[in-house]
Parts: sequence; C-alpha cells; structure tokens
Amino acid sequence: MESRDVIEHNYKQGRNYVENIINELAVLVENACKSKNNIFGYGIWSHHIKPMIPIGQKLAEEYGADKEIVTIAILLHDLASIQDEKNYKEHHIIGSQNAEKILKGYNYPQEKIEKIKLCILNHRSSVNNDKSSVEELCVADADAIIHLTEISSLFYAAYKEMGKSIEEGQKWIKEKIKKDYKKISERSKTKYKDEYETIIKLLEE
Repeated sequence: MESRDVIEHNYKQGRNYVENIINELAVLVENACKSKNNIFGYGIWSHHIKPMIPIGQKLAEEYGADKEIVTIAILLHDLASIQDEKNYKEHHIIGSQNAEKILKGYNYPQEKIEKIKLCILNHRSSVNNDKSSVEELCVADADAIIHLTEISSLFYAAYKEMGKSIEEGQKWIKEKIKKDYKKISERSKTKYKDEYETIIKLLEE
C-alpha cells in the first residue's frame, strides 16, 4: 500500500488524522502571526482567528454544516495577508489558492478542499459574493461576529496599525461594524442584535 493510500485509509478510519491536520494548521497559522513580517500583530491570532473557531463551530451546529470544513477554513482564511501584506486586497483569492496547496500536502480529500476554498473566497464583507453552502455562511458570519465580541481588535487596527485620529478611528470602526452586521445571516442578526446596537450607540455618542 502506497503512502497516499495509507493516509486516505487513515482518514476514512477515524478522526485522529483530521485532528492532527487541524492542530498542525493551528501551529502554522499561529507561527505566521508571531512573525515580524505580520503587520497585524499577534492579536490577529489571539483576538480574531482563535476566538472565531468556537463561534464558527457553534454556527456549524446550528446550520447543520460540516464543522471540520468550517474550522479549517477559519484557520486559513486570513493567512495570505498575514504572511505578506501585499496580498491584503486579494487575500481571499490568494488564500483560497494557497489553502489548496497546503491541504494537498496532507492528501486531504479534494471534495473538501473545494468547499474550504469557497469558504475562504467568500468570507469578506467587502466582497459580497453569493454563498453556495452553509459552510461558507458559517465562516462569513463568524468573521463578522468576531468584531462584535472582540471589538478591541478593531480599535487596535484603527489606532495602532492605521494611525487614525480619534474621530477617524471612531468613524472607521462604526462603518466596519455596520458593514459586517449587514452581511451576516438573518439568524445571526437576530442573535447578535443587542451587541450590535450597544456598540453602535456607544460609537455615536
């Protein structure tokens, strides 16, 4: 039996292989976040990607989505811009392509790779692409919801990374929150309505 066949056999036999992939991807992404080349700082791991995972997994349970696909897509969704700031504007496209290369290295099933690629491609609120699967919806929702639950990361981005004035930062954060909330599913809008309205009220005072 060839090594590829062994890996595929293990994949079909249990969850250990998948759990190992997820753990290795988490290490890969966290290390990229620690790199001096990452302009967003370590906070993009500690206050964005890492806390997004339980949100995405909870959404997956609610929507009947594949939790494995959602988890891997969340881990990889911003990696392209973390590794190289030049990729930021198209990090959803480049990240989707890079995810395939990474996952093929694990002989991960191509059918699942395609679903993960679509999750990454369609996660951005600024790129309002149609979502063809519940997994895409879960990742996009989690990417927006995290800004409501970890709003400190937006203040860091506005004032530390972008160097905005108090007024400019306040305006940017408010517009970002509104844009994110607008893109999420109706179910998530209802669930996070109080948090959204509280934040907007504070930013408008």
